[in-house]
Amino acid sequence: MNNPWEDINLSDYENHMALESVGQLQAMNQMMKTQLNQYDIQSAVILGIAGGNGLEHVNPDKLNKVYGVDINANYLAMTKTRYKALGDTLECLCVDLTTEADKLPKVDMLIANLLIEYIGYECFKNVVKATTPRYVSCIIQINVDEGFVSDSPYLHVFDGLETVHHQMAEQELCTNMDEINYQLIQTLEYPLPNGKKLVQLDFCCNN
Repeated sequence: MNNPWEDINLSDYENHMALESVGQLQAMNQMMKTQLNQYDIQSAVILGIAGGNGLEHVNPDKLNKVYGVDINANYLAMTKTRYKALGDTLECLCVDLTTEADKLPKVDMLIANLLIEYIGYECFKNVVKATTPRYVSCIIQINVDEGFVSDSPYLHVFDGLETVHHQMAEQELCTNMDEINYQLIQTLEYPLPNGKKLVQLDFCCNN
């Protein structure tokens, strides 16, 4: 059975995220600017890259390699087209994180924005262990009562995601990361127009 993310059109996803009432595309773009530039790193893997939102903040003089990972090959093709100016610095990998974590590269930093919700804590820990990053930066969404997908004209495009969605909690994520020797070093909150919020949690390996 296909992962539901393989069946969601990129333009529907991006148009939904960019709506003024949702505001997530814009917020995550600015958050990724910080994620990519705050720490002393030379390589990074970005999980759930979709259409590449935020890759304009990659500085090839700082980062030798950035891997964009997604389960949807069409998303990756668009990312390659949009950011071809990055040349060999950007490499796109079509990987199912639930079964193919061993295909991921070793990197200095792992970025997972609105991604853990769709693979769960245990799978995410396996991904972290496979990539052995010094830093892990995650963005999770804290929901209000109406559900994890914000109301919009594109709402029903995302109906299939209920089959793979996991509810996130900050403390539970921290507990799971602590189990694999990653310590929380920073928390940032970004309120959204509809009452939800994005929470960025950064971790550093204790080893």
